[in-house]
Amino acid sequence: MLSEKSTATVRATLPTVGAAIGDITELFYTKLFAAHPELLRDLFNRGNQAAGLQKQALAGSIAAFATHLVAHPDQRPDVMLNRIAHKHASLGVTREQYPVVHEHLFAAIAEVLGDAVTPEVAAAWDEVYWLMANALAAIEERLYAGSQVAAGDVWREWTVTGRTEETADCATFRIAPADGAPAPAHLPGQYVSVQVELPDGARQIRQYSLHGDPGSQTRAITVKRVHGPAAGGPDGEVSHHLHARVRAGDTLRVSAPYGDLVLRDSAGPVLLASAGIGCTPMLSLLEHLADTGHTAPVTVLHADRSPADHPLRDDHRALTHKLTDSSARFWYEESAGPDDGEGRLDLDGVPVAAGTTAYLCGPLPFMRSVREQLLAKGVAAADIHYEVFGPDLWLASA
Repeated sequence: MLSEKSTATVRATLPTVGAAIGDITELFYTKLFAAHPELLRDLFNRGNQAAGLQKQALAGSIAAFATHLVAHPDQRPDVMLNRIAHKHASLGVTREQYPVVHEHLFAAIAEVLGDAVTPEVAAAWDEVYWLMANALAAIEERLYAGSQVAAGDVWREWTVTGRTEETADCATFRIAPADGAPAPAHLPGQYVSVQVELPDGARQIRQYSLHGDPGSQTRAITVKRVHGPAAGGPDGEVSHHLHARVRAGDTLRVSAPYGDLVLRDSAGPVLLASAGIGCTPMLSLLEHLADTGHTAPVTVLHADRSPADHPLRDDHRALTHKLTDSSARFWYEESAGPDDGEGRLDLDGVPVAAGTTAYLCGPLPFMRSVREQLLAKGVAAADIHYEVFGPDLWLASA
């Protein structure tokens, strides 16, 4: 894919670009939002921008893509590209937006690296960018076609048909298409984007996993109220808005469903590990396994602050018990019961069947810890899949 000449140039300049990639992406966003303030207002997560998380994710993805091309010039990292493309599709990103990104990204590269950006260097990195951008655009267009929508036209009005308080900070919203048309099909584990208008007029977007009966006209999302930057992430603008303002009868703008955390092998052993609100895609996978009469071993693991903070805890146990060969174990930092683990999730006493496919969702440190434990138990790296709520910082922190 990457030409021989560009491969040599990128390999030689990758250390320089990699060392400066944080400065490059920070300047890129400054330039992009100065030229297009509507993107920060209505597309990008303002909390992630303020915390620097989106910058880290972009830097990590560019560095990972370039490194992969240098090591494997005839291949592309489809797992990473698919994850990004699903997120872009849920936001309505289109091919026409990639030249805008190119303009401001390369202006930032030239400004940060100065004379080091010779015509040869610029041409090589231009090739890297368009390989990545065109691959993403092609995947996104296939996703739109699969959803039977025009490119970028992913939004519909949905009516909130009910609301349930799951914990002090988690609420489930049941939603149905406002026009009465059939709800779009989704795969267990997928998410939708929800766009709300905030008091300052911004239309901010967040993603929430779907759960509930996929054959029903009604869908469900469970939203955890995020308590600001002190929690180490976004400032909770949308979650606070949903908790404070949205009730049955209200209308939400919701995207078509996307997401690549779906069951790869529906017949073999499965392990579902989550922490906090990360249980929501795991519950969707668990519902599917229970509804289809899955007979291979299913191991359900969850970590949380306390039983009272564990969203949908009763559903977590009840769905596990519907399976013929399953086990569930929960770990809590506080108020752990006699059948619960105390502290962090620990796989030492947990049997993991040969051939297990594992699915993880939760904070990044949690998922990295569980992945290391699974690898130590013989689970193949290719059989461990994960979902990140917010920017994917796995590569950025590797």
